[in-house]
Amino acid sequence: MKIIELNKSITESNDEDARKLRERLTAEGVLLINIMSSPGSGKTTFLSKTIADLKDRVSIGVMEADIASAVDAVRIEAAGAKSIQMHTDGMCHVDAGMTERALQEMEYEGLRLIFLENVGNLICPAEYDTGAHLKVMLLSVPEGDDKPLKYPLMFSESDALIITKADTADFFSFDEGKCVSAVKRLNPDIKIFKVSAKTGEGMSSWEEWLSLQLPQ
Repeated sequence: MKIIELNKSITESNDEDARKLRERLTAEGVLLINIMSSPGSGKTTFLSKTIADLKDRVSIGVMEADIASAVDAVRIEAAGAKSIQMHTDGMCHVDAGMTERALQEMEYEGLRLIFLENVGNLICPAEYDTGAHLKVMLLSVPEGDDKPLKYPLMFSESDALIITKADTADFFSFDEGKCVSAVKRLNPDIKIFKVSAKTGEGMSSWEEWLSLQLPQ
């Protein structure tokens, strides 16, 4: 498992870089998904469960972006996916140039599904195109149902919302209907899945949808 130190991309044409990267990955038959959320929402646990369920059907890689440490990349490798740890030099997001470099370092040939686990943050990651085909965000039950009102861009930009830690619903005052209604007002086309990576609840629906997004 590699660890790479990343600095801010020197190019100012991030959107163009992202477009070119996305087109190249499409031509290569690779699906890249940008996973975004606040810290502690369960991204790594959710990805580990997804990998464990799908690894026999599709080759998977994960780029783990953090300020420091490599604990998440180690967990991902243990789940059965190829991984690389990205250190973002204090930055709260990943851009297309950083994604491109991490892909090169990971040597992704042979992989069909790659996840970018972005830095834990509900603000900055939503503002930068990483070159991913899809943006998937996680919101955990303990975080509360008001987050779409506080961080609208993240919900507006995402193709799918995963409500995680469904098994904790009895312990928190999370109004699912209120949350979903607020999200749909921001983004009528967003797909919403409520899951628990711990118990497996809802994971099959997410994984079926994900499988349909893979290049044929």
